[in-house]
Amino acid sequence: MKKTLLNFLLCLPLLAVAQDTTKAMMVQTVGKLPFLKYGLGEDRLGGAKMTYLDSGVVMRVVDSVNTDYKVRLSENHFAYIAKVNTQWLPCKAPAPYHLTSSWRVYGDDQFDYVTIGLDERLPYRSIQQIGPSRIVVDIFGANSNTNWISQFKSAKEIKNAWYEQADDDVMRVYIELKHEQHWGYHIGYDSTGKKLVIRVKRQPGDLNIRKLKIAIDAGHGGTNIGAAGVTSNIMEKAYTLKISHALNKLLKRKGITTYMTREKDTTLSMVERVEMLSTENPSLLISIHLNSSGNMLIKGTSTYYRYIGFRSLSQSILRRMLELPLMEAGNVGGFNFALNGPTDYPNCLVEVAFLSNMDDEKMILDPRFQNAVAKKIYRGIKDWLKEMK
Repeated sequence: MKKTLLNFLLCLPLLAVAQDTTKAMMVQTVGKLPFLKYGLGEDRLGGAKMTYLDSGVVMRVVDSVNTDYKVRLSENHFAYIAKVNTQWLPCKAPAPYHLTSSWRVYGDDQFDYVTIGLDERLPYRSIQQIGPSRIVVDIFGANSNTNWISQFKSAKEIKNAWYEQADDDVMRVYIELKHEQHWGYHIGYDSTGKKLVIRVKRQPGDLNIRKLKIAIDAGHGGTNIGAAGVTSNIMEKAYTLKISHALNKLLKRKGITTYMTREKDTTLSMVERVEMLSTENPSLLISIHLNSSGNMLIKGTSTYYRYIGFRSLSQSILRRMLELPLMEAGNVGGFNFALNGPTDYPNCLVEVAFLSNMDDEKMILDPRFQNAVAKKIYRGIKDWLKEMK
């Protein structure tokens, strides 16, 4: 505590040059998968996430609320971030403005890239748009000084890239894609911290399902047992694993490369799963769960997505799942589940059926049903690929 106070006193001369210095407290992001929230609202999956951020992103704190800081992203935009994902910058004064510089749009053997020169690691957010298919990125605190965008024919998926000054201190980046389907992208800073890099995944040249790498996540596991059966008291973690193994076995038999986040009863955090998937770089992710409700009459199957560009995958799988003797529980968007959070690859959460309903529970217990679910998910993915052709 004494050291922190000493650092602050030593930095007072630097802070004095900034406007409104009495309220200036600068932090940078630290830890694994730091993210911004729109507000203080909570549900069982946490607050509504705005975006995940890279490490070292600099922001100005304007308030403290319980375990969160309120941060100013720009003059008119604010967000909240967990205090544990920040580190105080005691000698950092807020700059009066930040300028962008030149862009490059190019590709390598695997991905397309947009790189944007900046003078600091500024916060950002992204959204997916469809019709036309675009990635839109807001860079907060940035004033445009971009006078050229160099575009190279090595870019295979990016059709156009441009920007507008959406607000006095918000630069909005548009990346138009050649294909209708979003296949994913990743945003972060390069090793110098002076370039924001948007890495865009290309649509596979061959849409044969055997050319894909499909990741399978068996929900829960280890100390996280999930829901329990209403009559059998079976654990969700055990039966998501059974269904995941059935899907993995089927896909392998079809000659498809697969990756399972867990193959046995293992305790894995959501952060660990996301990091594992980031390393594996799958073509798409299917996450298997079993639903539960306080109302025993509610039953059926549902699929979940967060980003509009990935919805089509969840729709195709749900259509096939409804060929089973299951009621429809809906196609749910904007879902705040951690494994729906990455933008790097299309992903779909499948809530197979309700453990809290006796009819659904009886089916879940049946190995024949587990195999049937695997077949429907496989056919749903094939339908999704066929629509692209």
